[in-house]
Amino acid sequence: MSKTYNVAVLVGSLRKASINRKLALALADLAPQHLKLNIVEIGELPLYNEDIDVDPAPAAYTAFRNALKAADAVLFVTPEYNRTIPAPMKNAVDVASRPYGQSALSGKPAGVVSASPGAIGGFGANHHLRQALVFLDMPVLQQPEAYLGGAGNFFDENGKLSDSIKPFLQKYIDTFAAWVEKTAKS
Repeated sequence: MSKTYNVAVLVGSLRKASINRKLALALADLAPQHLKLNIVEIGELPLYNEDIDVDPAPAAYTAFRNALKAADAVLFVTPEYNRTIPAPMKNAVDVASRPYGQSALSGKPAGVVSASPGAIGGFGANHHLRQALVFLDMPVLQQPEAYLGGAGNFFDENGKLSDSIKPFLQKYIDTFAAWVEKTAKS
């Protein structure tokens, strides 16, 4: 029997009915049994400010960091705003990586999925986020890359996942599960 791996999922869109939130939930449903995906909310985090990140740190910072520290891996699911990651996602990465030398992300395997109704599927956001994750010492799944264009068509009016995207998402989450098994610290 294999170990169960807990994956913190950060969703870059704050809308409750966002495409990216729906994708995160679909990935959780498709995940192998030994991979447990849980969305860790980022919307209530105060903007990172070193002046308020003192002992005691804001309760939202502490709870968020503790959730990430308890996770074996992190999956980022994000839209693209203005060719980069949305402000809440950037803020979440900043809060998680501070104070300097105490990052809650260091060494954790990561995956990045970007989705957009547009044609290029959040390519810019995906790569900007990957750049930050490399600096934060997170081994990031390289293949398959997940830039999901036309994401407005992935779900029907009842929120059911389309059969057209399901095989790719299954391949992605299965590959991510193998990546986590291979790279997660025991």
